[in-house]
Order: sequence, then C-alpha cells, then structure tokens
Amino acid sequence: MTKWFSENRQTIVRALGSILALALLIILLEEEGDGQLFSALRRVSIVYFIAAVIALTISRLFSTARWHILLQSAGVKIPFLRSVMLTFTGNFSSNFLPTTIGGDVVRLAGAMQLGYDRAICVASLVADRLIGLAGMSIALPLGLVPVFSLGNGASQSIAVSALIQKGMDFAKRTIESFSIWLKKPLALSGSLLATFGNMAFIYLAIYFLLLGIDHHVSYWLVAGLYTLTYFVTLFPISINGLGVQELTMTFLLTQLGGLSSSESATVALLTRALFIITSLPGAFFFPSILAAMNGKASSSN
Repeated sequence: MTKWFSENRQTIVRALGSILALALLIILLEEEGDGQLFSALRRVSIVYFIAAVIALTISRLFSTARWHILLQSAGVKIPFLRSVMLTFTGNFSSNFLPTTIGGDVVRLAGAMQLGYDRAICVASLVADRLIGLAGMSIALPLGLVPVFSLGNGASQSIAVSALIQKGMDFAKRTIESFSIWLKKPLALSGSLLATFGNMAFIYLAIYFLLLGIDHHVSYWLVAGLYTLTYFVTLFPISINGLGVQELTMTFLLTQLGGLSSSESATVALLTRALFIITSLPGAFFFPSILAAMNGKASSSN
C-alpha cells in the first residue's frame, strides 16, 4: 500500500486538487441560488457556440503549425496532415486520459511509430511547449493590469512572486532546449507567429461564448483573463487543470468581467467543453498509436 501511494502520489494530489476546486465552484454557485447555472446554459446561442467551436478548431491548427515548423526546420520531413493527426491525437489523450498518458507522450509515440527521429521529436515537443509559454507570457500584462486594479496588495505580491519563479524556470528550460533552433531564427519566428494565431483564436472562441449569453466583454480583457487562467493551471495541483481552470475563470469573469457567478461558470464549463469537442478527431488515430506504445512497452519487458 505504501509503495502504491508513493508511486501514485502526484496523481492523487492532482485528483484531490481537482475535486477541491470543483467543490469550491459548486459552493460558489449555491450561494447565488439553485437553477441559475442551468438558466444561464439555456441562454447560450447555438450560433455563437458553433462559431466558438470553429474558432477553437482554427486555434488547434495554428498549434499544429507551430510544432510542424519546428519539426521541418530540424530536418524531420513530416507532411502537415500527419502533424495535424498527431496533434489532435495528443489533445484527445490529454482530455480523456489525463492521469495515465499525456498528450506529448502520445505525440512522441505517434511520431516514432511513423519512423521519425526520436531525439529530434523530443526536442521539438519541449521547444513547442516553451514557445507556447513564451507567447502567453507576452500576453500576460493584459491580465495583470486589470487584476492589479482590484487593489489587493497581498494577492498581488503572491502573484508576482509566483510569476517570477515561473519566469526563472522558463528561462532555464529555454536555454537548455533551444540548441537546435537558436541557429534558425526564421523557424523560431514562424513558430511564435503560429502561437499568436493559436492564442488569438482561443480568445475569440471565449469571446463568442460571452456574446452567446448576451454579454459584451472587451476582446482584450478576455485575452488577459484567459492568459491568467492558463498560468494558474500550470501549477501541478490538478488533473489537466480540471476544476482549477473553471474556478479561476469563474472568479475572474465575475470580478472583472461583470458577469454573475452562474454566467461566469457557464462560460468556464463551455470553454472546457469546447476543448473536448475540438479534440475528438484525435480519437480516430488514438487506437493505433496506443497499440504501438503498448507494443514497445511489451518488447522492453
């Protein structure tokens, strides 16, 4: 029992973190009154919801382009459609199998199954993550400015110290992982532009959800609030940000977006639903990649 707990401690802690965050969200909604969440959900315009799905799908393609550029510039001659296949499969696994198989692991396994160089693929996945983080870091002031306007000095100090630590970790990993691409500035610039495209359409999807419940919130405020939410979910206290993302978005939209708790929770839950829906195409390719991963595990034992 002790050995099992030691081996699964991180997963257990993250599961408890998700449960706690969801419980806090439920308590927050109960204070507003029963039925308010479902009332807000019924108000969502199907047209705007479809527009949000399309916007987030486009963001996934920009995310694919970011990784594809890194692979191509490192000498991996992979067709764009294969990059799309691997990226969507990784997104699917992150949403449906977060405790066992990470999306990057699935992307790596799929790339190896297709015969691409393992070392280059590993490096490209690390660089892909770091460039995504760099893009979000650039957008971070859009969220920090309105949060600081709340005037809570203690929360500001905690936020700043946490962000400084994240920044130091980011700088260290960047130096260690970009050795291949530091000599390829065009590839780095292209992948960063793809990151900006990915971010722009994620923000647009959430903006459409807000319009879908008859709330007009500035696009740039939406960008800032989602960016802050993204950084909160980087802390390893939940499974794939489950619960923490929803609670953070609900709090920020209520405090800074002028929405009620039920309306904010509606947008937060629908945002999670959007990410799940847009990852579903990856389900088509996942079985073959999983079989290859299991086959490699069996051969190594």
